[in-house]
Amino acid sequence: TVPPATIRLYQGDARNLDKIEDGSIDLIATHPPYANIIRYTSADAQNGGDLSKVRSIAAFVDQMRIVASECYRVLKPDRYCAILVGDTRRGKHYTPIAFRVMQAFLEAGFILKEDIIKAQWNTQTQGLWANLSRDKNFLLIMHEHLFVFRKPAEDERTRPYAESMQWW
Repeated sequence: TVPPATIRLYQGDARNLDKIEDGSIDLIATHPPYANIIRYTSADAQNGGDLSKVRSIAAFVDQMRIVASECYRVLKPDRYCAILVGDTRRGKHYTPIAFRVMQAFLEAGFILKEDIIKAQWNTQTQGLWANLSRDKNFLLIMHEHLFVFRKPAEDERTRPYAESMQWW
């Protein structure tokens, strides 16, 4: 028989999971805010830590490295962490945030299990962006990446996964 699950809910910031013990989580599913795309707090909010307001992609990825490290710390060995992340445009040019976030999780020690492409469709702003893309000569970004990572088991030999543990 399976023992009953203990479910706890905390509201906070994934860069600081201090209420969660090391190696105590079975599954992590997260969808971080996008760098300077959709604001999650009001303009006058006194929250300097809102990742949705970070303009610099490098600074955003640096903060995601902290998230990756905390996720790795709290996840049980041989368990999974899934993160849904998309890309953006800067100056009408494609900016691949997702792969840089993926690299941050690989650097934390995770093994990439899957990259599932989630197609975007029927969004509230689809009409607005379709018109802008046509007028300003750029393609719509119509997908997100659902990266599924696995934390290696204790004493696991990871050499067979070496090519799944680095991107560049």
